[in-house]
Amino acid sequence: MKREELVAWLDEYLDVGSFAAADASLNGLQVEGASEVAKVAVAVDASLNTFQQAAAHGADLLIVHHGLFWGRPEPVTGMHRARVKFLLDHDLSLYASHLPLDAHREVGNNWGLARALGMTDLSPFGTHRGVAIGVKGSFETPRPLRELAEELEAKLGEQVLVHAGGPDPVTSLGIVSGGAAWDLVTAAEEGLDAFLTGEPRHEVFYHAFERGINGLFGGHYMTETVGVNLLARELEERFGLTTEFILMPTGL
Repeated sequence: MKREELVAWLDEYLDVGSFAAADASLNGLQVEGASEVAKVAVAVDASLNTFQQAAAHGADLLIVHHGLFWGRPEPVTGMHRARVKFLLDHDLSLYASHLPLDAHREVGNNWGLARALGMTDLSPFGTHRGVAIGVKGSFETPRPLRELAEELEAKLGEQVLVHAGGPDPVTSLGIVSGGAAWDLVTAAEEGLDAFLTGEPRHEVFYHAFERGINGLFGGHYMTETVGVNLLARELEERFGLTTEFILMPTGL
């Protein structure tokens, strides 16, 4: 497949233009590599190790959630130079999708997690600079909090930290993957029973208990593996491309 055709489809499918004002990430093609794409690697983070693994697997294009360029000029020196040089030397294209891959209703981190948990009545939740990136919904059958946490652990492969400050069992849940601990306050204000994100924050701890809501924290990295994997599956089914998920957990 032509790289330019794949990039154009990704830009449109992920609606990257709608997030330009809200997202510091330079979403879209960040580094141009081979003109033909037969294999696509996907990963959460742009790092030299990730690039090396993608090249070793024979990828022509790498899609990441966290790219190399974040809203300000950065000299191509030191670590940054080594990363860019590796991509160019190996003719490996780099495509980044940050907030678009959080918010997407088919292949996004948040809607993907909600569907994986069997949630219903889904609607947008959690805004970043005026753009909704999360999701909220309910469970047809209320879920015991510990059971919900264990299901998340099984799906994410990560121990889930629970701040049990709200109702048990849980009937409603808000989700914003990654580093969105403060959205727990919004979830409480909207009357949700629980809120799921990646990273906890110390200053948010007592909000769960004093506002009467459960906080679930499944890891910044692991909660953001969902979208890239769903996108990889879409590329396989739609275009017949070969894909490879590069697992590089940070433990955070």
